[in-house]
Amino acid sequence: MHSLIRRMLRGNGFYIGTIFEEAARRYPRLEVTLDQPLRWAPDRGTEFTVAELADLVDDLSARLWAAGVRPAERVALYKTNNFDIALFACAVARIGAVPALLSPFLDGEIVFTLLHRLERPWLLTDGDTIDGPLHEIPVAAATRGVLLAAGTERVGTVDLSAIAEAPRRDAVLLHPRQPSLISHSSGTTGIPKLAVHCPEAGYHRLIPQKLVAWPVRRKEKAALCMTFVHSRFYQGLAMWLELGNPLVIAVDADPRRIGPLFARTRPGYVETHPNNFVDWEVLADDPAEPLSGVRYFGATFDAMHPRTIQRMLGASHRRRPLFLQAYGQSEIGPVAGRWYTRRSAKNADGRCVGMPLPGFISMRVVGADGTRVKTGAVGHLEVRSRTRILTYLGEDARYAKEVRDGWWRLGDMGYRDRWGLLHLLDREVDQIESMTSNLEVEDILMSRLDELREIVIVAGPQGEPVPVVATRDDGPLDRERWRRATGDLPAMAPPWQLDFAKLPRTSTWKIQRHQLATLVREDRGAAARTATGKGKGA
Repeated sequence: MHSLIRRMLRGNGFYIGTIFEEAARRYPRLEVTLDQPLRWAPDRGTEFTVAELADLVDDLSARLWAAGVRPAERVALYKTNNFDIALFACAVARIGAVPALLSPFLDGEIVFTLLHRLERPWLLTDGDTIDGPLHEIPVAAATRGVLLAAGTERVGTVDLSAIAEAPRRDAVLLHPRQPSLISHSSGTTGIPKLAVHCPEAGYHRLIPQKLVAWPVRRKEKAALCMTFVHSRFYQGLAMWLELGNPLVIAVDADPRRIGPLFARTRPGYVETHPNNFVDWEVLADDPAEPLSGVRYFGATFDAMHPRTIQRMLGASHRRRPLFLQAYGQSEIGPVAGRWYTRRSAKNADGRCVGMPLPGFISMRVVGADGTRVKTGAVGHLEVRSRTRILTYLGEDARYAKEVRDGWWRLGDMGYRDRWGLLHLLDREVDQIESMTSNLEVEDILMSRLDELREIVIVAGPQGEPVPVVATRDDGPLDRERWRRATGDLPAMAPPWQLDFAKLPRTSTWKIQRHQLATLVREDRGAAARTATGKGKGA
């Protein structure tokens, strides 16, 4: 089947530069609702048709060309979080340049490092970002030019708003195997890696997603609340536009903003990051019932806590709502998936992420020596597919290290059961010797303690498991409830409570476990030194 699909799909490409243009040909009046105005065009409001957005992308691409951007050149997008990030990315790609998407939540020093790795790209930013995270960062030394998307023009920048009536240009389509988009990894273990995507791999990622979504074409309004710097957003955007589903695009994931937005727009499909769904649990009790019209919930990036799946499905008033969970990775796209009903969610196994996509993904579980392990045995997860990125920019050796005879090492530990279902245990780098699965214990405690908003188990100074917890409203943790909830679980250090806002996160709201573990070790190390009389002032 794999060889047949390869022959059928070879040579096709996914080009984000023509997403809106192609959709406008089919559904010019298709509605797109935003939760906040574009920073590029704040006077345009929040209601658009696809034809209007296609014209906006066409105009932006003409301005970029007039500013000097040319095919195959890299353009780093690092600006205030807004849907216009996606519009600018599409405009950059439309003239054949390569958008490099940098999260608005990265700090300036990391961005400076990534700009050097991009080898003097154009930088598309705005005044608030220049005055904020880029303040005192010598961006001129790392870029070929700075393009201003909003704010007052500065010395050494090109104000795109001042380029009026630039001649429109036809779209430029790169070769299917040529770099066309650069995103970055979550950065959970340090400086993010720059993943280089090509149109052919993007096309192969999109096909199974469109097949899954085909039954609801033109039937449901789709709401997307995801980072605009991840390739998944562009896949979802293209999929729903091509299928003719009206869209709701949200920048702000705060449930206090999402509740009124969904109560007004009533989407039938909702997709966001797993940790945002956790925050949205409070919407299940909202008198306005903002989730009552949702027929399909979609989650990618990470496995979901069973408690959250149950609450989302319980908040829907639709007859047979489904929760669709996909497990994937920036470097490879979607890998496996499954769905839950209200009935099956009651006994959900948070570690089971479904069946590897048949016909698109080959998966194996191997031991430390690289040979396959028996069914049910835990090992390293590896996949073979046509959806893999080309390389890590500036780190080819690091990329090549993860490829073995065409098999890509995912960096996760897990196993496949006798039915072929994939069970995900932990990241290789996050394993703790005394625990079979940190993630499994986290799922259990989230289900037992409703007051938990987040729990992450990391290794302490001596390798011991340390549970880091954040409660709803940052209230104090009831230690007696904690003792009862953990009585039958592997031994752990006392919980380390942290305000939710202080948890280090990535652009997709994943916890940066490496950084969190460092904080825990420093804190516990300081406490130990103080206890032994070796602390400051001893």
